[in-house]
Amino acid sequence: MTLFCGTAFGQDYHPTEMIVKLKTGQDSAETYQFLGKAQARSGLSLKRAWGGFNMYNFRLTKGQTMEAALDAVRQDPNVDYAEPNYYVDKAGMISHGTFSRSELMNKAVSEFDLEASQAGVQRVQSSVSAASVKTIVAVIDTGVDINHDVFVDSGAIWVNSGEIAGNGIDDDGNGYVDDVNGWNFVSNSGTMIDDDGHGTHVAGILLGVGQNIYSPPFSSASIEIMPLKFLDGDGRGTTSDAISAIYYAVNNGAKVLNNSWGGTGYSLALHEAVTYSYVKGTSFVAAAGNSGTNNDDYQLYPASLDVPNVIAVAATTSSDYLASFSNFGPGSVHLGAPGVFIYSTVPGDSYDNASGTSMASPYVAGVAALMINESPAMNGYQIREIINGEAETISNLYGKLITGARVDASNAIVSAQSATLEGLPSYSLSTGRYPSSELQETGAAGCGLVTKLAKDLGKKGPPNGGGGRGLMLFVVLLLPAVAITVMRKRSGKNRREFERYSVQSEVRVNVGGQELVGSVSSISLGGLKLDTDALLEKGGVVKMQIESPDGQELIEVEGRVVWSAENKAYGVQFQDASSSALNSISRWTRSLSKAS
Repeated sequence: MTLFCGTAFGQDYHPTEMIVKLKTGQDSAETYQFLGKAQARSGLSLKRAWGGFNMYNFRLTKGQTMEAALDAVRQDPNVDYAEPNYYVDKAGMISHGTFSRSELMNKAVSEFDLEASQAGVQRVQSSVSAASVKTIVAVIDTGVDINHDVFVDSGAIWVNSGEIAGNGIDDDGNGYVDDVNGWNFVSNSGTMIDDDGHGTHVAGILLGVGQNIYSPPFSSASIEIMPLKFLDGDGRGTTSDAISAIYYAVNNGAKVLNNSWGGTGYSLALHEAVTYSYVKGTSFVAAAGNSGTNNDDYQLYPASLDVPNVIAVAATTSSDYLASFSNFGPGSVHLGAPGVFIYSTVPGDSYDNASGTSMASPYVAGVAALMINESPAMNGYQIREIINGEAETISNLYGKLITGARVDASNAIVSAQSATLEGLPSYSLSTGRYPSSELQETGAAGCGLVTKLAKDLGKKGPPNGGGGRGLMLFVVLLLPAVAITVMRKRSGKNRREFERYSVQSEVRVNVGGQELVGSVSSISLGGLKLDTDALLEKGGVVKMQIESPDGQELIEVEGRVVWSAENKAYGVQFQDASSSALNSISRWTRSLSKAS
């Protein structure tokens, strides 16, 4: 019996764990003072530290509530932010009926078209050249059965050459003892198991993009799979373990990170980890989710993070329709990939079929890995733009995904062979934690690639002809580069992107279905300062109705809470504000004075 993925993502969190980021350096007196106070006075116990980022994972003592603990920690002047340790879940479900290889080979073509699958692999193989170095792909998931014949015979599992197995020593000094093939963040060991089956299924799909995984002999793998287990036997994990897995992957050589999981709780710490993966040039592929909802309205993380190396993937059927369960988003989900009735490896030398965006994501990750094989210096941003630009436009997907297209592996790989390498465009979090000067590793803004993408998409155009879709995407992609240019012309490293203006206007705020009334004391084209006695959660999304200064106009806009001051004033950054709303704000500010 095949089970469709029906995972329901809830904005819940570990009841006794929080993540805290400090403002000062790791070895500063302020940091030592905070850590001492946190443990001695606040009763927090340290579970984990990300020293280079001065970020900490604390446990609460028995009897403490998360709200009270967070409130107390946030009062410390050295705390940059504090947030709950959110839960995340796998984005696919494995069925309970498995097949041996011989049983799989005998299954009816109507249920599983093996010949068609192998033909697709052959098309990809005809596009690739012999790679001198295999790309390492991190499967951040429930683990991988590294003893499955497919992985053993093909030599697909990553081996940490700096580690000696079983000697109980951290030979390579990376902070992990005996991490020969990866790391198990659930058991905190190098023992790699998959007690759910999800990660093994994902790994098989990833490997199967470029080679046959169904019938021996299995050819030598063209990629290396780095298993990183952070989801438990129920397919559930925490943000802190996900962050640790991301840092491990990037710092140990992974160039592609597959993330077939997600949650609805926005985490600034996770956002920073993904940004770090971007700075290091990796490709970050994420499942869009399986609630059948619009990610433009209801975000799922990490797929909804706007970091330039993130590729959010929806699931499509064999007929190129959007799968009924798949999340979508014309402004937030990039493209589709096969994700329905996908046969792949599961623990115990077996195979099974599953459906979900979990199955679509590793297909795109596999394509990204083969592209890097062709052009090893290619970064995650360029990979995303080429995959999007070379995707096949599908009428059924138009208006539901950013590209309105399904991934085309062969075209993307061929394009990678001749692509001119581009630098990383500057990117910063809303808090300005990563100034553009720190992210600009190569000094190139990537505008040449944007121009090429616009031309390619303009040629393809929407299904009914014309180049409107390509032009629209070009404008969307060009806006960050234009903003960067404008900001660079301004004096001062920390100047705001938009001028703020003092205003006194009423605002009605909808939070979780409840309407609150507050006031706006300053506003810009990027956001506003909201004054209210209501308690708003940092990172939360609010819908607002803002009255014009003269009381004659009302606009609606959505935003995210990015800072707070004593729980009475909040900074709200606009999200996908309409052009009409921004035009109205621009018109209002002509008669307002600039805020200090």
